[in-house]
Amino acid sequence: MADPRVAAEQAQTRAAAEPLLRVRDLKKYFPLRQGFWAALRGQGDGLAIRAVDGVSFDLHPGESLGLAGESGCGKTTTGKLVLKLMEPTEGEILFDGRSLRDLSGADLKLFRRRAQLMFQNPYEALNPRFTIYRSILEPLLIHGIGDAQEREERVFQALERVHLSPPGNFLGKYPHQLSGGQLQRVVLARALVLEPIFLVADEPVSMLDVSVRAGILNLMREMRRELNLAVIYISHDLSLIQYMCERTAIMYLGRIVELGPTERVIGEPLHPYTQALVSAVPVPDPHHRASALLIKESVPTPIHLPPGCRFQDRCPRAMPKCREPVPLVRWEDGRLVECHLYAS
Repeated sequence: MADPRVAAEQAQTRAAAEPLLRVRDLKKYFPLRQGFWAALRGQGDGLAIRAVDGVSFDLHPGESLGLAGESGCGKTTTGKLVLKLMEPTEGEILFDGRSLRDLSGADLKLFRRRAQLMFQNPYEALNPRFTIYRSILEPLLIHGIGDAQEREERVFQALERVHLSPPGNFLGKYPHQLSGGQLQRVVLARALVLEPIFLVADEPVSMLDVSVRAGILNLMREMRRELNLAVIYISHDLSLIQYMCERTAIMYLGRIVELGPTERVIGEPLHPYTQALVSAVPVPDPHHRASALLIKESVPTPIHLPPGCRFQDRCPRAMPKCREPVPLVRWEDGRLVECHLYAS
């Protein structure tokens, strides 16, 4: 693990700089289709799934941010929105000072070169009809980078960078001829061959065996430091988030309920939902007894959301005030938490 003092100094330096990515009040709603009889009766008008409902955060150059939460909390949709793979319903996304809404043509193509996605499933991320060489070459062809010799050199460098060497042993192979760990390295090489400054990694090791996960994660940490990459890690695995990320945002039903330094968010969680997530992490100690958090298992539908705090129906510390609008509180250590328990 990195020296905490060095990490703190780096965090202060980044805080003084302009964010690479600035997200403000981001929303993404998916309208529900009505059946024939419901339409006749006027039922379901205006109903929508609120996948992302008012998310705000900054990401600085070279910083790593984790988005964590249960399945369906909106973290993957948030990742697609900041890469302009989806258009937001409301809100603003600024990348390097420019709104993503304004990007088109050559500007949009430049953004695609500077912002990349690392897919969850390496077995589906690569064209089975392409050799490894052609898969990594494809982004260079699309963006018209270099001549034939320069492109070949870039492909070789990309494979060596992700520790697939000698590259000649992999160039002519097809995806089905490689292991899962090797394929994920190829996916990372393809993302980095364009030399981006921003990467979204969506569950980057969830499809891999435990034996190869550490190697991939260490490689990604190495690449982030070497290339000064800003990275968003999307995962439900808090141990991965703790190992890889400097800051962590905990999402619940489309909202960020706690945001701050990873060491504080996971080590001393404030929000009852974050506390529940941390308590559910298994500890490899037969004598360890986890503290019980009596929360209900049922998750409210993202269509009919309760007023006020969205966690109130599951929260063991819920109170009548939780049905009122929830304030965003800045805690003593700089963390942001959306909870009435910490409002003055």
